[in-house]
Amino acid sequence: MGNSSSTPSPATEETKCTSTQKVGIKSGKKICCSCPETKQARDACVLANGEEDAECKKLIELHKECLRSEGFDVK
Repeated sequence: MGNSSSTPSPATEETKCTSTQKVGIKSGKKICCSCPETKQARDACVLANGEEDAECKKLIELHKECLRSEGFDVK
């Protein structure tokens, strides 16, 4: 009987990009939305094997290269 809302609050949606993130020079995308293929592979590997795994290190570097190609300055 109360007036409750069924829509999730924006604060709980961690996967959305925020407006304070930098935008890639070449792509015009925010860093969180750039290179989704390499990001997904990197994240899956790190979750399964840890960041120090040799294959994961390769995937991390591939993702960094992709982000650099989009115009982001990553270390």
